[in-house]
Amino acid sequence: MPERKSPLLSLAGFDPSGGAGALLDVRVFERLGFRGWAALTAVTIQNPRRVSGVVPLPARTLDAQYRALLVAGRPAGIKVGMLATSANLKAAARILGENGRIPRVVDPVFQSSSGASLLDGRGISRFLAVLEGKATLVTPNLEEASILSKREIRTLEDMKAAARAIHDSGRMACLVTGGHLKGRPADVLFDGAGYAVFEHPRIGKNVHGTGCFLSSAVLGCLAGGRDLKTACRLAIGLTVRAIGMAVPDGRGRFIFDLEKLPAPRRR
Repeated sequence: MPERKSPLLSLAGFDPSGGAGALLDVRVFERLGFRGWAALTAVTIQNPRRVSGVVPLPARTLDAQYRALLVAGRPAGIKVGMLATSANLKAAARILGENGRIPRVVDPVFQSSSGASLLDGRGISRFLAVLEGKATLVTPNLEEASILSKREIRTLEDMKAAARAIHDSGRMACLVTGGHLKGRPADVLFDGAGYAVFEHPRIGKNVHGTGCFLSSAVLGCLAGGRDLKTACRLAIGLTVRAIGMAVPDGRGRFIFDLEKLPAPRRR
């Protein structure tokens, strides 16, 4: 992996519990040997179990944070997470469009596990159109993939069809994550040329921030020089290990303990 001086940038919300969003992204980046940068899109009012409020930041504030960071140098990769508003979606798309030579991973964040809306309706309906061709990879979960592909997803074949539909609409490789798929969990990658299916064990822990963790880990592996398929495989394996090592928060959910987690080996 690159030296820690290489920065990876997260465009995401601020989760004060540190279990998801920009704070978790930065921790994952640093665990993989990169400096972590973040430009915030919103502040959530939450704990590890429930989001009770969202305070979006203006798109001009997101852009200003990014422009200020450029004074210190260019990021080696960009991850997009929670955006809150369609205006921030457009601002993120502009930022991604300016950085076409580096890996860029988009994690669609539409709703919290407790049911809070994390992107407005216009942003959801225009998501792929606004981001079209501006990212290396998009990583929806089953619910998000169903929304983006406009189809019901119940089986592995449904996941493949959704991944292809999202790729074709957004001109981005798509990794549909199937942690909640019935039977053995599997994630499906479609890169425009073919599919890769990554099966993995189911670990019975309700862990806060798994989507953020996975997408940040994929970005770190891509920025470290891995090809897309290898980056997804390594990041999925790291996420499964991190879930297995997650510690209880005291009230029925688990949180990541990154200090004990080994980073992927160097190539």
